[in-house]
Amino acid sequence: MGIAPAASGRFFSMGDRVLVTGADGFIGSHLTEVLVEAGYRVRALALYNASGSWGWLDQIPEETRREIEVVLGDVRDSHNMRSVTAGCQAVLHLAALVGIPYSYHSPESYVATNVSGTLNMLQAARAANVQHFLHTSTSEVYGSARYVPIDEEHPQCGQSPYAATKIGADQIALSFHRSFAVPVTIIRPFNTYGPRQSARAVIPSVIAQIASGRDRIELGSLEPTRDFTYVTDTVQGFLAALESDAGLGEIINLGTGVDVSIGDVAMLISKLMNTEVEIISDVQRVRPEASEVDRLRADTTKAGRLLNWEPTYVGSRGFREGLEETIKWFTEYEHLAHYKSDLYQL
Repeated sequence: MGIAPAASGRFFSMGDRVLVTGADGFIGSHLTEVLVEAGYRVRALALYNASGSWGWLDQIPEETRREIEVVLGDVRDSHNMRSVTAGCQAVLHLAALVGIPYSYHSPESYVATNVSGTLNMLQAARAANVQHFLHTSTSEVYGSARYVPIDEEHPQCGQSPYAATKIGADQIALSFHRSFAVPVTIIRPFNTYGPRQSARAVIPSVIAQIASGRDRIELGSLEPTRDFTYVTDTVQGFLAALESDAGLGEIINLGTGVDVSIGDVAMLISKLMNTEVEIISDVQRVRPEASEVDRLRADTTKAGRLLNWEPTYVGSRGFREGLEETIKWFTEYEHLAHYKSDLYQL
């Protein structure tokens, strides 16, 4: 099956229908908004629930939400996913279980959602003859860096059940590209942060604890370093990949090329929030020793070369600006109320 870009050089044009799985989540909700603004007809898949909640899509501006076709379902249901995907020209697959601590507790659910769920979406995309399938990976698949910056050729190492399932999902996606000519691009974000992120992640955890009046901040290991990428940059990487055929069959990192330790991030947040805090490593939050990923720092040369993408929130100044915007969002009462900062949740 040959894939030809549009005459304009864009893979798609305004008015094409795209499906976003995991649209009710952190990155997915931001991506859904941007796709609507870019002129796409967006079908947004949110996880079925009895209350009819659309997750973070409930919080986006009404004028944008009216433009979205929201459907409730579950990527583990293969029959339903074929129905949801029918009539779409592209699939942006973000639905996944992502909390690393919970993957120690319930690894089978991660296999069902991240591996089997991805297989179901690929089968549905193949049946629908979609023009592009963007699959979301994670920098966790690399394990602790053997060299930095980490390029896409870096060895993979599943140091947690979560990472192992994402390696499996990535390989299934690539196999469908090679075996059945499904037009797959794999986007591999490093540690994305910003408004709407789960409090299981370190940045919102620190902000929520401080905003709730705590002066003793509990985290996991403080020494590991991460490449933190602001959510608008990650979303622009997805959009650039969607609109280009240059990434077909490729894995593409999205990051800043700078890594910061968890402890230093916590101290910077406390400074930006004008608060003095004690930061401690809580034993229940610490990963098993061999499972901890010590360092992640992205090489994004490929994203620049293939997609003409580069982050805007870069360097110490860019990171501070991203943190300030994140703090501003989290400290608004109606947003902070969504989080249980006094509890540690897997």
